[in-house]
Amino acid sequence: MSQDNVTALDIARRLPGVFRRLPSIARGLYYYAVPNEHSELTLGTLIERNAEKFGNRPAVLFEDRSITWSEFNGWANRIAHFLQGQGLTKGDAIAVFLENRPELLAVVAGAAKLGVACAMLNTSQKGKVLKHSINLVKPKMVVVGEELLESFDNIKTDLNTSHATPFLFLADINTTNAFGDAPGGYVNMAEEVSAFRSDNPMLSNPPRMGDTAIYLFTSGTTGLPKAAPGSHRKFVMAYGGFGLMSLAMEPEDVLYCPLPLYHGTALLVCWGSVLAGGSAMALRRKFSARAFWDDVRRYHATTFGYVGELCRYLLNQPASDQDRNHSLTKMIGNGLRPSIWQEFKERFGIETVAELYASSEGNIGFSNFFNMDNTVGFSTAPYKLVKFHEGTRDPIRNKKGFLEEVAKGEPGLLIGEITRKWSFEGYTQKDATEQSILRNAFKNGDAWFNTGDVLKEIGCRHLQFVDRMGDTFRWKGENVSTNEVENIIDGSGMVEEAIVYGVSIPKTNGKAGMVTLVPHNDPREFDVNKLLAYLQANLPPYAIPVFVRVTHAIEKTGTFKYRKVDIQKAGYSLGHEFEEVFARLPGKDGYRRLTPGMVADIDAGRMNF
Repeated sequence: MSQDNVTALDIARRLPGVFRRLPSIARGLYYYAVPNEHSELTLGTLIERNAEKFGNRPAVLFEDRSITWSEFNGWANRIAHFLQGQGLTKGDAIAVFLENRPELLAVVAGAAKLGVACAMLNTSQKGKVLKHSINLVKPKMVVVGEELLESFDNIKTDLNTSHATPFLFLADINTTNAFGDAPGGYVNMAEEVSAFRSDNPMLSNPPRMGDTAIYLFTSGTTGLPKAAPGSHRKFVMAYGGFGLMSLAMEPEDVLYCPLPLYHGTALLVCWGSVLAGGSAMALRRKFSARAFWDDVRRYHATTFGYVGELCRYLLNQPASDQDRNHSLTKMIGNGLRPSIWQEFKERFGIETVAELYASSEGNIGFSNFFNMDNTVGFSTAPYKLVKFHEGTRDPIRNKKGFLEEVAKGEPGLLIGEITRKWSFEGYTQKDATEQSILRNAFKNGDAWFNTGDVLKEIGCRHLQFVDRMGDTFRWKGENVSTNEVENIIDGSGMVEEAIVYGVSIPKTNGKAGMVTLVPHNDPREFDVNKLLAYLQANLPPYAIPVFVRVTHAIEKTGTFKYRKVDIQKAGYSLGHEFEEVFARLPGKDGYRRLTPGMVADIDAGRMNF
């Protein structure tokens, strides 16, 4: 069950652990609170500092490669000098289309030293979506990995680039010394970079903390992606807030990161934490539940980064006497469901869960500083939880036109005040940026970032995630939280994963609940009415899903998020291979397997739900 409150006594019990981390916390507070956007503290200078202090210690581990901080800094410097030789200067952008491998980090680091921003392209994108993402940032050049060449070749003639030789090729080989052969129309980047010197670049106008270091892209689940700029400040804040204050990272630590580096949790949170400790980042191209613990043991990892449903995949693996045969004690990320939080910690012996709340574009973040269960922690940023219209991102304004806070403990829309210190960097599109800002919220002239997420306070300024906006729907005049229904279904012990959402039924008001689930056992043998009995014992009648789709797998994004929009569009339709759909039909007991005739009757409004 989820934790319903955090008390002063709960926090007091955690104070001995906090006291042990005091030196790290004190340092973390300094970096987290640095307000000066003109400071020369940047991603590049953080790397240079580690090269000086921990030069012979590993910085990046990947397959059979181990790259020290000194080697990594020299590699980044050669890339910086190469890009400078190509005419790139502070304020320019390049796009990076690489799978997880050390070359990606080196390119980002090298570009950052010049003040050149890297647009981190989603490696699963293709066609018009990929073209759209690249053209959003108008990069001077694009770095393309051999592993993604086919996808890129299909759209490269449609790109808006202004460089004479805009396409840089990086061979997919397991060494930094062999260059491979670049195809026609591409510059062999590794070969060109090798000719440049490895000393730190000396610039008359170096990058500053407030300058853009990266662009991260929204998932685009309800439209084409948007590009969110991320400044060097975000790396510095992750360095202090997560690496030092939450995880107390040390040079001996190894953070295993199977998350895609085009995602903020991997690039900002995980890498920022590694930078803070002078630690090592162990990379894997793509997450594998079966290989996870072997990798952890191979790299002697002490920490790992997670997001979305990754932890559930690990729990779904058969239990083994090797489940605690590893060195992991810490984990950092977001999306660990309360329904599996304790089970995961106990099965695998994890001591610290640094659950967090943040977004690529947002100006507010929460961190589980006290290592409490089932909470995203607290934040020093100014925020409020306000009343909102169900199923939208829109807050409710009172008769005076201002927003109102919810009562303590009630779910509310999270908004973060936009100030000089807590700036909102927004998107490359000005209209998208403005749509996310709430102006004149509590007084004339103020401005707040609308996160679009619903959270609630559970005590001592600790928040608990409730729902993404749009994940709440109304049925039978009642509000249904998809997150809460999913947590109940998780507790049944009958499913590996489940996603709940609302679907429209002709001639009804609101939306009916529906769940798509993957059973623990053979889907053909799943007892849907046994699940119904469990739901009836644990949920109010209006929250019990009307429809159930039983399937063998649920498609997800590269960052382990469900493609909920696509699933909702399918609704209760039939004809999907290896799937069955059940419904609680009016006047009938239990769930019935839907037939084409039944679907036709529902669509025609002939069933009175």
